[in-house]
Amino acid sequence: MSYSNNLVVFRGAGELASGAIRRLILAGFPVIALETEKPLCIRRTVSFATAVYESEAEVEGIRGKFFKESVDALNGAKEGIAAIIIDPDGAAIRELSPSVLVDARMLKKNSDISRESAPVVIALGPGYRASEDVHYVVETSRGHDLGRVISEGEALPDTGVPGELGGETAKRVLRAPVSGEFIPTMKLGDMVSAGDVVGEVNGTEIKSELNGLLRGLLHDGVMVSKGMKIGDVDPRGNRDFLHSVSDKANSIAGGVVEAVFRGIG
Repeated sequence: MSYSNNLVVFRGAGELASGAIRRLILAGFPVIALETEKPLCIRRTVSFATAVYESEAEVEGIRGKFFKESVDALNGAKEGIAAIIIDPDGAAIRELSPSVLVDARMLKKNSDISRESAPVVIALGPGYRASEDVHYVVETSRGHDLGRVISEGEALPDTGVPGELGGETAKRVLRAPVSGEFIPTMKLGDMVSAGDVVGEVNGTEIKSELNGLLRGLLHDGVMVSKGMKIGDVDPRGNRDFLHSVSDKANSIAGGVVEAVFRGIG
């Protein structure tokens, strides 16, 4: 069965969105993602948003490409490309008239979408109420319900505590010590030791608290606010994980695919 006439538009093309985008393209759906001029994706090696910076990106065999115009993006999407355009306000949604709209920005609040935004509207994580704000919500909190499709109610609230990875939680996340421009001093895939400087903001160093693999890092030159996540260290230290979709992203992708099929009937 062909789903070529069922365009799916994503708001956001970071790690979690990209896992779902990849899965939908493999299932035969054309997908376009709307991004900002300077995406804040951390795991850039598995984020289609990287195409905004580098023109192209690849996630586990699926090609992503940046397009300047929505009409060109639509043609690319029909060819099985994860098409990315800059449209932080979602102005192109009306023009594109998608069958499905997925809000994957993880804003943790509903700012500008409703069930009237598309025939099927899906949101990732907390901040949206299924059946009122959107048609479906996909749980993004690690645990028993990760990836579950919610048709009534909300996802679990954000705890502010990163999920456990290799026995570590908060220590594995790198955050901006002050507000300003982020400049990395190491690169994705580097092995780091506790105390290593991985970057700086306005001359203030950011040091790793753990030994491990630098699997996530903001693009250089991005403006950040104090306390904002700028990277993460994987204490498992397995370089094979650098270019593969995570278990969390895959679980959420499964939920998105389920919600899409439930929605389009």
